[in-house]
Amino acid sequence: MRFAILIFLSFFMLKAQSIDPSLTRAIVKVYTVVKKPNYTIPWSSSIYRVSGSGSIIKGNRILTNAHVVANNTFIEVQRYGERKKYIAHVEAVSHQLDLALLKVEEEEEFFSGIKPLEIGTLPFIGDEISVYGFPLGGDTMSVTTGVVSRIEHQKYAHSGEYFLAIQIDAAVNGGNSGGPAIANGKIVGVVMENLSSAQNISYLIPPVMIRHFFKDIKDGRLDGVPDVGFITQQMQNPTLREFFNVDDNYTGVLIDKIIADSEASKILKESDAILAIDGHKVENDSTVNFRDTEFTNYNYYIELHQKGEAVDLRVLRDGKIKTLKLPLKFISNDFLLVKGYEYDKMPRYLIVGGYVFAPLTRNLIISAGARSDLLPFAHKFVSKDTKEIVVLQRVLPSEISRGNYQYSYWIIDKLNGKKFDSFQSFAKMLESIKKYAILENELGEKIVIDMNVSRKLKDKILERYNIEYDRSIDLRDDINSTK
Repeated sequence: MRFAILIFLSFFMLKAQSIDPSLTRAIVKVYTVVKKPNYTIPWSSSIYRVSGSGSIIKGNRILTNAHVVANNTFIEVQRYGERKKYIAHVEAVSHQLDLALLKVEEEEEFFSGIKPLEIGTLPFIGDEISVYGFPLGGDTMSVTTGVVSRIEHQKYAHSGEYFLAIQIDAAVNGGNSGGPAIANGKIVGVVMENLSSAQNISYLIPPVMIRHFFKDIKDGRLDGVPDVGFITQQMQNPTLREFFNVDDNYTGVLIDKIIADSEASKILKESDAILAIDGHKVENDSTVNFRDTEFTNYNYYIELHQKGEAVDLRVLRDGKIKTLKLPLKFISNDFLLVKGYEYDKMPRYLIVGGYVFAPLTRNLIISAGARSDLLPFAHKFVSKDTKEIVVLQRVLPSEISRGNYQYSYWIIDKLNGKKFDSFQSFAKMLESIKKYAILENELGEKIVIDMNVSRKLKDKILERYNIEYDRSIDLRDDINSTK
């Protein structure tokens, strides 16, 4: 038994000695004060602190997760092995990819003597990696080791979008977020999240998406990962393939829907079959081969591009092969009727006579308890006539809103018999009405507001509910810009 213990201790010492001190000095702890908006009470927010991890990279910058610094009001960073905290700011952030770059105020002092970490290449399945960070349960740095178990598209929880991700079996906990996963002394992933319903399943943002982020922000502006503007389905079913005249010589995906005003609407047709992307064969199960025997979603080769570039498509249309070039001018959020998760901003709203109006967002849907009547809108796309959905979010009791307190998350279809395309245009229409504003839903149910009375009661209602402004800052800016 004693012999076994000695072997174990010797092994542990060898592992400990293998950790490069210059590497650990490049790991930092990130402290963030968060101002979290309350989408059910859009003029309100709560303040609390969170912590995460990060790594020092070239250019005197710290790489971390976007969700570590989302909605921040104040950020501090602390180097491993030191007690002093330094003030930091977000220089660039991609909530889409859950990545952020921080700069430090006392730059020369903070980065003195630090060897920055380099971004490595995509690891292979079975490769051993080490995760560095400051998880909950202690103040000192933690190092856990595991292996890469899977590489494929996964949902990024912070944005709700799907991109390439690395699955590992190393223990990852709260506070590890933003820290590096390291192999051969280089960053091979940024810790993103763990799967709470399973044991030791965690996900990393891979080098290919980190480099995409770096390239995107080179011009000082974040454009985001582009989207093609069409929806497809798999073609594994032989009857489906027969119906659309796709014989066994071809594999690919079938275009079901092309989003209005997208670049795809100009060059593609519904029922086209996408056979290849940038020369890479698309399989019937909507995957592409990205390395040896490894496959992932076909969007991989689209996501390698920057917004503004173009992708080459090989298309089967009416039995004929076409080679088309599709400009990538939009990101997925441009096409969604209910936009993706919002961060670093307060909710939009307008209060008129105690009636609280807001655009329907994913944040609002989640805050409302993921109501079944709102969820279908999250899967709809913009059209020429509708860019946003407006809801009567709640009714504050007042002299002119009596009897209507039961209305909440009520979708507004028309205002005085007219359609509107966005929350902004709805607000302008509503405030231009002299007397009665008639709100109507799709079923024809109506709510009537006396606009003259609501204007007289505005200050009284705001004072009653301790609300500073009757509208969000974007609508206040609109008023100032028209003066």
